[in-house]
Amino acid sequence: MPVSLPGPLRALLPRRWRRAEPRVAVLRLSGAIGAVSPFRAGLSIGSLASSLDRAFATPGIAAVALVINSPGGAPAQSHLIHQRIRALAVEKKLPVLAFVEDVAASGGYMIACAADEIIADPMSLVGSIGVVSAGFGFDRLIERIGIDRRVHTQGEAKGMLDPFRPEDPADVARLKAIQTDVQALFTALVGARRPKLAPNGENLFTGAVWTGQQALPLGLVDGLGDARSTLRARYGDKVDLVFIAEKKGSLVARLLRRSAPGSSVAGEVLAAIEDRAAFARYGL
Repeated sequence: MPVSLPGPLRALLPRRWRRAEPRVAVLRLSGAIGAVSPFRAGLSIGSLASSLDRAFATPGIAAVALVINSPGGAPAQSHLIHQRIRALAVEKKLPVLAFVEDVAASGGYMIACAADEIIADPMSLVGSIGVVSAGFGFDRLIERIGIDRRVHTQGEAKGMLDPFRPEDPADVARLKAIQTDVQALFTALVGARRPKLAPNGENLFTGAVWTGQQALPLGLVDGLGDARSTLRARYGDKVDLVFIAEKKGSLVARLLRRSAPGSSVAGEVLAAIEDRAAFARYGL
């Protein structure tokens, strides 16, 4: 007679005693990508590697589901996470499903493209396939209050885009060249992973976003829905959803971060504001 036990214990039983319902590992990827502040990391390959490994190593699973809610962030970290997901999917021979909640934009969409299928909520926001760099210029402010900026470098480009000096057209041209290269790589990745794109006269690579409902006929997503209902419809009402908890690091490491010089409540508040601003760009 089949025995009903929690997933980890059931995997230890002889096969004939296990229940036959399929299992799906579910991993939530929420937040901006890259460093949000010196003491508050966003999604990165370092913070996610262990969770991804555990998700794909879950015994007896039929698939891995990624629940994504990210406005994007660092291009390199987005790409590294994408590559790790693809490598594990090939190694373990498992299908990957991505579910978009509020937003999968920019790097968040790059990560979603690591999945074999992308399912989005109709009112979610998807896309933003582009590259952005933003900052502030303080040169007129420090001149007004009588502060001299003193910078000494070896290498003419080391002070590129210094916010306390007037903007240099050569710096802007260099930045644009970098952005062009990153955009070409991003565009190629999306084209390779989404071969059924149907632009219908639209340029999908301008950095624009679409609702999940708008994204479906464009080929940016494969279906509409949420993780629970979609997985139950596909694998049956008895599907065993195994939620993989994000690893927060050791207690010692967290205490060291909190007690490090410069860490403060104000710093955490600023990091939270910056994180919130990343979502606010999409009206969320």
